[in-house]
Amino acid sequence: MADMRIQGNFKPLGASLNLPAPGQNNETGKPFGQVLSESLTEVNNLQLKADTAVENLASGKGKSIHETMIAISKADLAFRMTLQVRNKVIEAYQEVMRMNV
Repeated sequence: MADMRIQGNFKPLGASLNLPAPGQNNETGKPFGQVLSESLTEVNNLQLKADTAVENLASGKGKSIHETMIAISKADLAFRMTLQVRNKVIEAYQEVMRMNV
């Protein structure tokens, strides 16, 4: 019978996303505040691109409906993720404030 092993080039998800290993500093060495600020700027840029895509579609200047919906979906997903990060930070802050010292 033939060899039935699956051959693949599988890597852990963290390696695929270029995430640092737990307990290590991020690869760029940037402070958390700067990384957060850059992420918020990127989310804002995605929102602006989605707005522009909708305007272009409505005015007939070009983009197909598929590209417009993809831009809207990217902006929506980025916003939802940002909102969840904010919620987790607030939860962590509230938990620290409830601690007895």
